[in-house]
Amino acid sequence: VQLQASGGGLVQAGGSLRLSCAVSGCMFGLRAVGWFRQAPGKEREFVAAISWSGGHTSSADSVKGRFTISRDTAKNTGYLQMNSLKPEDTAAYFCAAGRALADTPDRYNYWGQGTQVTVSS
Repeated sequence: VQLQASGGGLVQAGGSLRLSCAVSGCMFGLRAVGWFRQAPGKEREFVAAISWSGGHTSSADSVKGRFTISRDTAKNTGYLQMNSLKPEDTAAYFCAAGRALADTPDRYNYWGQGTQVTVSS
């Protein structure tokens, strides 16, 4: 399974960005796609996840009401719509795929490269 994340960039506080995660390869057993982020000097932290078939979602308290995770199974692509961005959202964002909806990195088997999100104040 290969994942390709895109959509990061520089945005002012209060702005929006939409990240995409294109999934390719053998998707047998794939059950969930998640987004994590990592700021310099900090651990990778959970942002949101979605079950691939049923669309069930989970998100971190810090992004609830601002970020929305979704997926398009026909396009094999996951999305993270980020609204009302804050400077503290600045980080490299990673998408990951795994066999269960989970909020810890060790539950995900496949990772894409990061896409940088920078929010200026």
